[in-house]
Amino acid sequence: MGAGHDHGRLGHGHGHGHGHGARETRGAAYRGRLWVALGIAALLLVGQMVGAWVTGSLALLADAGHVATDAVGIGMALAAIHFANRPADSERRTFGMARLEILAALVNCLLLLGVGGYILVESISRLREPTEVPGATTIVFGVVGLALNCLSLALLMRGQRENLNVRGAFLEVLADALGSVAVIAAALVILLTGWQRADPVASLLIALMIVPRTVKLAREALEVLLESAPRDVRVAEVRDHILELPGVEGVHDLHVWTITSGMPVLTAHVVVSPELLDEVGHEQTLHELQACLGGHFEVAHCTFQLEPSGHAAHESGLCH
Repeated sequence: MGAGHDHGRLGHGHGHGHGHGARETRGAAYRGRLWVALGIAALLLVGQMVGAWVTGSLALLADAGHVATDAVGIGMALAAIHFANRPADSERRTFGMARLEILAALVNCLLLLGVGGYILVESISRLREPTEVPGATTIVFGVVGLALNCLSLALLMRGQRENLNVRGAFLEVLADALGSVAVIAAALVILLTGWQRADPVASLLIALMIVPRTVKLAREALEVLLESAPRDVRVAEVRDHILELPGVEGVHDLHVWTITSGMPVLTAHVVVSPELLDEVGHEQTLHELQACLGGHFEVAHCTFQLEPSGHAAHESGLCH
């Protein structure tokens, strides 16, 4: 037998044939926290819309715009987690719909950039013709907003390190929390000095704070969609580890990519000496591949094809 396949989690035994749909995405662990954050965002949105109407503050209105995108973004994150964790379709979607989490993160980026652009334009307009804003009342709404945002940030802090989808929601809440700080600072300036342009200046700062984080998240989401190798997996090191195994003569068509956050995938054609292609040598080589890579790399699903020397020359280019 010239070729063999092994499917399983590196470093977790030598199981075969694990289905893609049996493993939950990392985002699923934070479903409950996202629901709480969505409730907080809805409550905060109502409060800040009332505050913007009462005070006429553009900074509060900008913050309310952030909260609206928070609510939409968190809602999309929850929907993506729901669909991403449905069982895989063995005929069409063999990896399930886990990629929806990455798409939701990317849509969150577009929402953030849209809100940031609107605030930027409106801020410039208010700088030219400032509107009177009551400082004391604005401070009250700003402090309430900051407190609720900090609660949401605490709920999502751990999840944003593990999942791009959750990170998108976290960054929206973070931008809103920074917006609340800007609202409070602007209101204090107005209260102490009477300088009304402090409100649009704060709004301008809120818009500028959104862009760098949003661009970073979008870049990470695009890397997943373009099937780039995960940043914490060096393909050259993976190849070196495979080549160090006894009896391995070469490796080609080595691919490492990510389905969704926390779910990297690896495939490789491994050239072995002929004496290892009997049943015992075949099984032993697969076990050694798992043991070798499992100690160094975290990969959710791996597939190895074992083949004799010269076999690659007979493979169709479409199969590489």
